[in-house]
Amino acid sequence: MSVDPMTYEAQFFGFTPQTCMLRIYIAFQDYLFEVMQAVEQVILKKLEGIPNCEISPVQVRKCTEKFLCFMKGRFDKLFVKMEQLFLQWILRIPPNILLPEDKSQEMHSYSEEEFQVLQKEIEQLQEKYKTELCTKQALLAELEEQKTVQAKLKQTLALFDELENVGRNHGTSDFRDSLVFLAQNSRKLQDIRDNVEKESKRLKIS
Repeated sequence: MSVDPMTYEAQFFGFTPQTCMLRIYIAFQDYLFEVMQAVEQVILKKLEGIPNCEISPVQVRKCTEKFLCFMKGRFDKLFVKMEQLFLQWILRIPPNILLPEDKSQEMHSYSEEEFQVLQKEIEQLQEKYKTELCTKQALLAELEEQKTVQAKLKQTLALFDELENVGRNHGTSDFRDSLVFLAQNSRKLQDIRDNVEKESKRLKIS
């Protein structure tokens, strides 16, 4: 078998030419073996019709195997020449032929210097893409933070609305007046709490 990988031919055919030849070789070997089996069966039937025949089936099998080895050796020599012919003239793509998917390389060929420039451009684009991706992630994080702040702001505004409603219920319509009212009530509650604590201590002492 040939050791040339023939990768370009494999790209075109979808299989390596060596694999094709191996399958042909195995198919011929199987066919030769089947033919020899059929010939052996015919010989054995013919011998059954001959009275007092001294040739046994074992002798027939030995002769069949010997002839099979002879034919196999002849076939192997013939197959080597056939394989060379197929791989050189039939299953090989000429050097001046390009596959359709490789036509663009012929139309847009680049020198080594041009290729290096393209490589640098690709690297720069990759870096730019990474930077833009990081920026996008930072903007998304900032957007989430703004959503959190907005939710807290809504809670604060709702609290102010509640405070204003409390002030209105107690006769103060202005928000500042409501805060003053709440502060005064808070002081009064604190004074009451202090008085209760003092009275509680006094009662314990007595």
